[in-house]
Amino acid sequence: MERDETQTMTVLRDSCFIRLLPLLLVAPLLSSCSRAPSIEVLGSFFPAWLVCFLAAIVVTVLVRLALLRLRVKAALPLLVYPSLTALFTFLLWLLFFY
Repeated sequence: MERDETQTMTVLRDSCFIRLLPLLLVAPLLSSCSRAPSIEVLGSFFPAWLVCFLAAIVVTVLVRLALLRLRVKAALPLLVYPSLTALFTFLLWLLFFY
């Protein structure tokens, strides 16, 4: 009896997925893209995320210097500092361009 219920639930789940599959495939085509924000630097246009990335590197270096001054050691520096850079990149982009 449990096997029949499990099989029935699997069939229902699969049929629901099959009904939603066309919607999931068409959804990216229906979304539109706006013009990407860009910044002019000496006559050349750079994507805003690149400017945010460069600023985030500077902020991460400042955070690292502050942590060194406070004698706080990062457990996994190869994971911590790139993660901080990504975090600051996303925060700066959201703050200035969203």
